[in-house]
Amino acid sequence: MLSLVTAAEQQYRHETEWRDRELALLRAIRARREAQAAALTAPEVAPAPAAPARPRGVWARPIGVHAAAADACPTACAIA
Repeated sequence: MLSLVTAAEQQYRHETEWRDRELALLRAIRARREAQAAALTAPEVAPAPAAPARPRGVWARPIGVHAAAADACPTACAIA
């Protein structure tokens, strides 16, 4: 008799969790559809101005070494 009660409780918990997951999924679908509909009916908003490009970082040079204007790419020498 106890095993029947335990089995019924487990089945009830399983079905309750399953139903809760399905209801949560349906709520998420409804919310997404509402958000899409609202986005389609909303007036266009001008995008914010883009931030200015940040200057690229410079590799650190050992003390006493100066970059020459003639060196087009200092890494090319290191690879060769």
